[in-house]
Amino acid sequence: MSNPATVPDSEMNEKPAGWWRRHSRRVWLVVRLVVVLAVIAAGTWWVMLSPVAVTTHRVAVGTVNAEVLGTGTLEARVGATIGPKMAGLITQVTADQGDRVKAGDTLVYLEDADYKQQVGVAEADVAAASAGIDRLRADQRRAEAVRSQAALTHQRQEQAAAANASSQQELDKAAEALAIAEAELTRAIAALVEGQKVVTATERLLDYQRARLHDTTIEAPFDALVVRRDRDAGDVVTAGSSVLQLVSLDEMWITAWVDETELSRLAEGQSTRVVFRSEPGVEYPGVVARLGREADRETREIVVDVRVDRLPDTWALGQRAEVYIGVDRKEDVTVLPAGFVLRRNARTGVMVDEDGKARWRAVVVGLHGRDEVEITSGLASGEIVVSPAVSGGGKLREGRRIATK
Repeated sequence: MSNPATVPDSEMNEKPAGWWRRHSRRVWLVVRLVVVLAVIAAGTWWVMLSPVAVTTHRVAVGTVNAEVLGTGTLEARVGATIGPKMAGLITQVTADQGDRVKAGDTLVYLEDADYKQQVGVAEADVAAASAGIDRLRADQRRAEAVRSQAALTHQRQEQAAAANASSQQELDKAAEALAIAEAELTRAIAALVEGQKVVTATERLLDYQRARLHDTTIEAPFDALVVRRDRDAGDVVTAGSSVLQLVSLDEMWITAWVDETELSRLAEGQSTRVVFRSEPGVEYPGVVARLGREADRETREIVVDVRVDRLPDTWALGQRAEVYIGVDRKEDVTVLPAGFVLRRNARTGVMVDEDGKARWRAVVVGLHGRDEVEITSGLASGEIVVSPAVSGGGKLREGRRIATK
């Protein structure tokens, strides 16, 4: 039997090395399992037990304004297309896009030389017809004098014939002369009537030619803003073609489309907020001017015209805007931001802070406002409601520890 004290070192190191070679695989498996279990335990603690950052809101009493949303465009209540009544050559356009004009201002001139000449001819015709009337009146006075003399002569011949102082032949001649004089007077009267009709016709022709001459200029029908210019000097235009587009600034409104389901809540005179997409952070006051009485067959929406009290410094017809129409209002009610109200399993509720933990609380919601809702039951003023501090952070579970951010 050998003495252990005399066993070589090589033999002493062979046993641990051999054991490690035989059991190293099992040892590594055990180590890996321990690490995995530790990671799972840490993750479980983090998910189940670590506090979740939340935002809080203290329930209070306030006012809820219910609104109906409509999307529309800016339009003018009154507008006009300025164009000629007849074809012609434009010689001048006095207004441009963006100009403001007054009622009666001449905006467009057409070439008018031919029309001026026609007016001159018509004026000459009226003068000639008027001069003819003077001659015809003189003829009538002469015929009246001849008839009067013939009537006096005939009367004298009758008296003479009754006293046997004149022959029947002389009486017949006097009667014939009287008849001729009466015929001449009738003819003179008819000629005067005919002449007066000629004067009337020439005067009407003159009025027509003057109107055509006037139509070579186009005037502003009302105080307006020029929003578009379609033609320039030198263009040949046809009757009814557009040269300028005008709108009145006295009344501007948003023509908004609103879902037909909201029709029963709408009425003329309701106050509104108008938000133009060019200025999303600015609100402009307005009022419902009129309601449409026909729904679109495709979109099932109705038109609501909203009069805008003022406009942005820079605006354009047709620009888009959102209209918020106030349809109801409640004061001194329990109010909560709409983002804190949850819908789970067909139930409405909120998460409240109870001793640092999130607890589900069923609530009944009343009037819906723009950013807040009325809570009719389930919450009291002063209670704290919570919501995950990170957008998209998921749901708060019942009993989860929370930490205010």
